[in-house]
Amino acid sequence: MIRRIAVTQVLCAGALCLFTAGLGYAADTSKSAISDRYDAIKKQADADYDAAKDACKAKQGSDRDVCMKQAKATHDKTIADAKASQKSQKAHVAASEDKMEADYKVAKEKCDAMSGDAKDACIKQAKAKYHQ
Repeated sequence: MIRRIAVTQVLCAGALCLFTAGLGYAADTSKSAISDRYDAIKKQADADYDAAKDACKAKQGSDRDVCMKQAKATHDKTIADAKASQKSQKAHVAASEDKMEADYKVAKEKCDAMSGDAKDACIKQAKAKYHQ
């Protein structure tokens, strides 16, 4: 028995997949993870779009045209949201890196007041703490 899947069911399933994928990547904000997340969302959106187009083929006339436009609009909105999220996450990562660099400079300046082994240990500790 072949069951026809409604476009809304395909779109809801796709949205659920994207949401689930987003949860898996939410904790990791490295630059490569951000790019990987965008690529995964784009790949899933493309697959959902293809499935939605296939579901539209069973329709006729105006219903088919509306179905195809709906599928394309959903695809475009998903990609736009992914791009916006990617830019926001990159800005967050850049801000975190800038803060770490600023804190490192302060810690290093405090180390300059020391001398010898104490200064070396202080600098080593600052580098470790601020990922330098």
